Amino acid sequence: MKENGEKLSETAFRGMLDALSDGESPGREGWCRWLTALDEGQDARLRARAAEVSRRHFGYGVYIRGLIEISSYCRNNCYYCGLRHSNRFASRYRLSREEVLDCCREGARAGFSTFVLQGGEDGVQDDAWVAGTVEAIREEFPAHAITLSVGERSEAAYRSFREAGADRYLLRHETRNDVHYACLHPAEMSGARRRECLRVLKSLGYQTGAGMMVGTPGQTVDCLLDDLAFLEELEPEMIGMGPFLPAAHTPFAHCPAGSAALTLRLVALMRLRFPRALIPATTALATLDGQGRVAAILGGANVVMPNLSPSGVREKYAIYDHKACQGGESAEGVRQLEQELRSIGYHIDYGRGDYV
Repeated sequence: MKENGEKLSETAFRGMLDALSDGESPGREGWCRWLTALDEGQDARLRARAAEVSRRHFGYGVYIRGLIEISSYCRNNCYYCGLRHSNRFASRYRLSREEVLDCCREGARAGFSTFVLQGGEDGVQDDAWVAGTVEAIREEFPAHAITLSVGERSEAAYRSFREAGADRYLLRHETRNDVHYACLHPAEMSGARRRECLRVLKSLGYQTGAGMMVGTPGQTVDCLLDDLAFLEELEPEMIGMGPFLPAAHTPFAHCPAGSAALTLRLVALMRLRFPRALIPATTALATLDGQGRVAAILGGANVVMPNLSPSGVREKYAIYDHKACQGGESAEGVRQLEQELRSIGYHIDYGRGDYV
């Protein structure tokens, strides 16, 4: 994405920043100026304002979620994903229900109060398996929050997961622009279908997460403007944005990674537009930029998701290359994460961190 060369005057920047901080949507033209017309100093001030707004609503605490990657099998063939069905070089595994529960037990001992079950659309871990696993977690951990990120399912399936005890659901819309969506997915997949899933999740009372990849092949400013319009329409409780990272043995294996700087700008913009949203400092951002997690928190993010998966499978969940899954990105690295946060004046918040 290229900047348009026409920078904002200080007067215009201050007016736009105040309006966005007051909850006003800038509209498509205004969003375009936010994405393309800031200089370095204005970008830094935008992120500082976003951090102020985040602290106003959440204090200096950063919520932690225990991420459990339950399966690397997937029926889909998304062109960007290392877990795509056609990737014969991918390392496949799936956790049993008891293994998932063991991960939850480990997380609970470490102080986690939210578990996030994420996996490919695995035909073995079908709707009944997911619902049964959620029910088992809910029975053993009645006070914990349960988040699912297991792709596109039917309304009946989403309802069954909710009735079993799931609280939240993450399903990135990836891109709102249908032409761009077709660049990233095979013909049997539909952006309209994914957006309908998000609307169904909202209607069923889930705290719902949407979001996009930044810098995917074919993405333009107009694509991002479509994304922002969709987020304003949907009003998700969670917004996840990470940079595109290439994965080996995929059609996009040799494409350049997305921009950390643009991702951080979008995090800040979404914090101001949706001040109460739960916005993670994503693993993809930490993978692209060693300081990405800290920069995201200092720009308005308020969630991190250390990995609770068994250590032997973490590298097999290779949705992109060189995924960060050790140190502060791991459950064992919570102390390191705490030290990192304290170095910038923040701390871990072990609460559920529900959207309120």
